[in-house]
Amino acid sequence: MTARIFIDGQAGTTGLSIATRLRAIPGTEILTLPDQDRKNDDARTAIMAKADLVVLCLPDDAARQAVALAERLGTAAPKLLDASTAHRLAPGWVYGFAELTRDQPARIGKAQRVANPGCYATGAIALLRPLTEAGLLQADQNISINAVSGYSGGGKSMIADHETSHGPAFELYGLGHGHKHIPEIRHYAGLTTAPLFIPSVGHFRQGMLVSIPLFLHDLPGKPRGADIEAAFDRHYAGSHLVRRRPMPADFRLDPQSLNDTDRMEIFVHADDQSGRAILIARLDNLGKGAAGAAVQNLLLQLSLQPAMEALDA
Repeated sequence: MTARIFIDGQAGTTGLSIATRLRAIPGTEILTLPDQDRKNDDARTAIMAKADLVVLCLPDDAARQAVALAERLGTAAPKLLDASTAHRLAPGWVYGFAELTRDQPARIGKAQRVANPGCYATGAIALLRPLTEAGLLQADQNISINAVSGYSGGGKSMIADHETSHGPAFELYGLGHGHKHIPEIRHYAGLTTAPLFIPSVGHFRQGMLVSIPLFLHDLPGKPRGADIEAAFDRHYAGSHLVRRRPMPADFRLDPQSLNDTDRMEIFVHADDQSGRAILIARLDNLGKGAAGAAVQNLLLQLSLQPAMEALDA
């Protein structure tokens, strides 16, 4: 049986990437609207009624309005997957980071409504959640997160700056202590204290590195680097998309190395003598950080297990 999927907001960066991925997956059909009907609520509601699942690739307020349209259908409403920030902490929505816990894929599979994670949040939570769960990191620990992304993660204005106006080679941005990914990082990483988050953008289209420095002597039990590595290995033992990798011998990491894949790599560089460690997550901000995660989630929601197992590139 073919799963029918409508992408509301398909013309955007994430929507286009999801559609490209879906065209390569057997057993799925993308439902589309004529350009003139994209903002026609009656037309959108009608096509939602034909879909098994609707992906919302819209700004936050527009995503909330789209949910209201779907609710008009009552019990005939399709499953929803929201790529915006709007519902990541909302009651009744399941968070779409499948590697969050062992039972998260099952929760996503049973969910009527799933919120796709933010790109920075994906990397940060992947580094923090295994440590809070293992008791190696206290919930009230003061955490600093540094991250660099390709400019495609910055929206239309930033993309235009870099592709038409030759944007800067590197820039810090979003430094107002209110970045939209902080609440979900705090919540799903198991923290009670909001982390200090310093995002940045490089003059490359896609790719991401998220790094967190730790003073091991300040942590419960004063863990060694091997303890940190073991916690990651246990947490991601059942995942084929997230893996811990050894730090390269030259200690250099290219943020673009996983571009056009759905994978994420975890690196730990620890010095037990000084009691310091650096945790790093590498991913494609348009892959595991956006469209790749969305496809992973919708395949779980639609119980398309064979296609799910093929998501390794």
